[in-house]
Amino acid sequence: MQIPVIDLAPYLEFCGKPPNTGEEEFDSELENLCSEVSRTLKETGALLVKDPRCTAEDNDRFLNMMEKYFEMPDDFKRRQERPQLHYQVGVTPEGVEVPRSLVDAQMQEKLRAMPIELQPSTPTGPDPKWRYMWRVGPRPSNTRFKELNSEPVIPEGFPEWKDTMDFWGYKMISAIEAVAEMAAVGFGLQKDAFTSLMKQGPHLLAPTGSDLRRHGQIGTVFAGYHYDLNFLTIHGRSRFPGLNIWLRDGRKMEVKVPVGCLLIQTGKQIEWMTAGECIAGMHEVVVTERTTDAIKLASQQNRSLWRVSSTLFAHIASDAVLKPLGHFTDSPLACKYPSISAGEYVEQELAVINLKGNKGEAS
Repeated sequence: MQIPVIDLAPYLEFCGKPPNTGEEEFDSELENLCSEVSRTLKETGALLVKDPRCTAEDNDRFLNMMEKYFEMPDDFKRRQERPQLHYQVGVTPEGVEVPRSLVDAQMQEKLRAMPIELQPSTPTGPDPKWRYMWRVGPRPSNTRFKELNSEPVIPEGFPEWKDTMDFWGYKMISAIEAVAEMAAVGFGLQKDAFTSLMKQGPHLLAPTGSDLRRHGQIGTVFAGYHYDLNFLTIHGRSRFPGLNIWLRDGRKMEVKVPVGCLLIQTGKQIEWMTAGECIAGMHEVVVTERTTDAIKLASQQNRSLWRVSSTLFAHIASDAVLKPLGHFTDSPLACKYPSISAGEYVEQELAVINLKGNKGEAS
């Protein structure tokens, strides 16, 4: 099975038209497109989209700067480390993020029950990847979750940093918002059911950097089997493959992102708001044969051997309440998703994966 590519252009064109009097009405083609978005997110936990506003050149400009940053010496990068802020801004060094599959006993039990060929790779410790957290978009002036809405960190010697991060970050947020509206319509909710709760959310552009010179052996696990705790995650195409996802029916699939496309994955917050109709997608990043082929080619062409992912985590606003929305309140599974503020939920999850400075119990 291949994940379908959804072209956002027809929807964006429709949204760009001057509003008519009365309710805006989708034609059957747009309704079908929205239904395909929600169905694909439900069945696969992932979606490939083509957004005319986000070009391959935009992605390359971002990747080029991040490769340059991750190639800097470790002691330079550690100057941007902010552990006291739960690593939610600045750099997270390799060896800090703990894959949930290492600390969640319930998840480990499920993994052992999976057929061998579908099981994820087993990490031996914390992830050997760096990550940089950059906040995107406005933050609330009054919030109970100050540390989740902290000021950004800018490394010295990168005058283009802020413009490049904001340029790519805002473009990816725009793509997420379009998909969130389409998914809401497809799920039978109001168009702004999700996007209204995303306003002033702690959205984070969070590229990872993995040193393939040191960690380029087949089977190396850069990101152990896990789900994302946020609403939706979006990535531009990486120069080195290696992402595996698990479909809702348990099948494992290597993701191939076409040039000029973006990959979107479901997080725990959309699972909460749909009462499990759409579940958080499980995934891992591992060095595969396709990764080593890309390493050989990059070496021959004298290109960087840092694997950069242009990842952005889109969140529900910290002070907003996570709960099943609309008709999902009538779901028999709704009781599994009690009301909780998004910020409180995020803090619980960060404690488990070791980004809050203490080891929490798996929730």
